[in-house]
Amino acid sequence: MTVVPTTVIRHPKERIRKCSLRFLHERPEMTFLRGKPGLRFDATGFLLLAVDAPPLSTADQGAPLLLLDSTWRRLTQLEECVIGAPIRRSIPGGIRTAYPRVSKVFDDPADGLASVEALYVARKLLGDDDPELLAGYHWQQEFLELVATAGL
Repeated sequence: MTVVPTTVIRHPKERIRKCSLRFLHERPEMTFLRGKPGLRFDATGFLLLAVDAPPLSTADQGAPLLLLDSTWRRLTQLEECVIGAPIRRSIPGGIRTAYPRVSKVFDDPADGLASVEALYVARKLLGDDDPELLAGYHWQQEFLELVATAGL
């Protein structure tokens, strides 16, 4: 199995105790950065997960992954940290989140996933099927069922 190097840029206002990625900080293939003002990350050659991009495919294998960890409302601010020429990719359609959404202020994209869900599916599509990525995720079982139903 190929391990996909992954960089996560987290919005500075994202609460770590509520973050779906909080159990992954000790993994050696993962780098976590705080997206504070002034941070510039050269994402040239990285696969940047984005809802409005072409879908990930096996042709993307071998590239490192970049995940922006933020609420949907703050995502635009976090994108300002990314410079260079990332390869924008989305999670193929048909997969829904298991995370119960509660935003009363902002509409989340229909195809939007929790960060750990997007990470798991992206790495699975890139040849790194590691269910341990979901080990600390409260909705792990429900999400794995959704992934299986989607045929991935």
